[in-house]
Amino acid sequence: MGFNDLLDIVGGLGRFQVINTTMLLLPISFLACHNFLQNFSAAIPDHRCWIPGLDNSTVNYNLSNFAPFIPLDEDQNTKSCMRFRNSELPNPTNGTFKKDTELCKDGWVYDRSVFSSTIVTEWDLVCNYRKMRQVAQSIYMAGVLVGALILGTLSDRFGRKIILTSSCLTMAVSGTCAAFLPGFVTYCVFRCLCGMAFSSIVLNTNSLNLEWIAPKGRTLVGTFFASTFVCGQMILAGIAYGIRDWRWLQFSVSVPFYIFFLTSWYVPESARWLIINGRTHQALRDLQRVARINGKRQEGKKLSEKVLISHMQFEMNSLKRTHSPLDLFRTAGMRRVTICLMLVWFSSSFAFYGLGMDLQNFGVDIFLLQFVFGAIDLPFKLAAAILMGYIGRRVTQSASLILAGVALLCNAFIPQEMSIARLVLAAIGKGALASSFCCAYIYSSELFPTVIRQSGMGVVGMKARLGSTVAPLVLTLSEISPIFPPAIYGFAAIISGTAAVFLYETSNRQLPDTIEEVEARSKKKELQKVIHKEEVPLTQSQTLHPKRLPVDTI
Repeated sequence: MGFNDLLDIVGGLGRFQVINTTMLLLPISFLACHNFLQNFSAAIPDHRCWIPGLDNSTVNYNLSNFAPFIPLDEDQNTKSCMRFRNSELPNPTNGTFKKDTELCKDGWVYDRSVFSSTIVTEWDLVCNYRKMRQVAQSIYMAGVLVGALILGTLSDRFGRKIILTSSCLTMAVSGTCAAFLPGFVTYCVFRCLCGMAFSSIVLNTNSLNLEWIAPKGRTLVGTFFASTFVCGQMILAGIAYGIRDWRWLQFSVSVPFYIFFLTSWYVPESARWLIINGRTHQALRDLQRVARINGKRQEGKKLSEKVLISHMQFEMNSLKRTHSPLDLFRTAGMRRVTICLMLVWFSSSFAFYGLGMDLQNFGVDIFLLQFVFGAIDLPFKLAAAILMGYIGRRVTQSASLILAGVALLCNAFIPQEMSIARLVLAAIGKGALASSFCCAYIYSSELFPTVIRQSGMGVVGMKARLGSTVAPLVLTLSEISPIFPPAIYGFAAIISGTAAVFLYETSNRQLPDTIEEVEARSKKKELQKVIHKEEVPLTQSQTLHPKRLPVDTI
């Protein structure tokens, strides 16, 4: 017996699950907006040096009129970070522009035809300060990393619901402060807090979904979870197209979380977590409520605290000692699961955000590209959901990462002039990485036992956020060679796809509640390998007199 038997009694796939899942997934779409927000709020418009005494109302100008003031590069394009000295005129015959030029000392003039305001135009994050926009994104992702580690552990201790509710409020307040408080430093601080809230909302939403769903419905719900995140990327394109000022854009994607803070109070705590932590009275009340909503009132009335305890007795006995994140590495089975999943999550996030946060360099309308790059994830995630049901989680996880890695490696060696081919390969790579994420959320939750599921998800989430934190910094290597970023992303994906092969399959199996269950499954997999190794190939004598193992040893 176990908690899934209790779910079968009250309804594991009924009206309650539909309502609960809908309420939990609504905030996820706006989380995606926060993740990719800097594609628009930190966009770099065309710019040039501000020149005293001239018309500086626009970046557009007649080249012949400005030739004495703006130097040209080798391709006869104007330089955006340099100007001629006011006291000298260039000598076009000697070509000594370096001696005659200087950095922009009086500021810059920006093209505001696409964006009326960005953090780049607000704080002049161009030229020598260009990398600060990537630093700002890395700080946000660092907040996501810290939130994954700290808040995942706290939710195992204090409950999923209270951490989810407080995180929605944190996201709303921090996003509002980032939008309207002055200064680049305060912007980065509150964006970091938004990142911490992001991790908490994702982790607890995923756990509350899976812990209220019967095993046969977990793939479907996990797919809805991933698809909602994709829709958020597409929604962002529409919101950013309508709101071209970065402060109001930041506020617009933050204010819905005030509403989500209120609606989250109506989401029930995980009954599985309540029983394991000795709060059987509240668990009984929530299970009976679920039974009423699912049309199983009589079955719910038959439940009692003694029945709940009897179903969860084995798991509760195993919890007499406390657990910590170190338990993820103490035993061989847990160590294998944790390390392989850390590689999977790191590489998926590393390559995904490396592609997703570099839209301006493709030279295509950024609003259309954001929409397309979001939409491309939907068919790939749908394919992942179907494949997870037919060929299993492990093969799907490994194949999606290897496909993404191959696409990115091919993209690294395609000439910059072949923009269509580069876009197609980038879209395939991003879609395959989206499939990897779709599988990873479901697969990881099924691999980690209940007693440390949130801690485990927090640790692998931390690795994912480490990848997303490093990803923008890797893009700076394109200044050395454009081959480096996609090649690095591709190799990382292939390595992690290979690591996923060493995990065990979880399709249509009960969620493990204890570390002992994980170890038993790991040993069973090793035993099956030994049996397979002994039986193949068979000799003629073995064919006539095959060795047989007792059934109860498998």
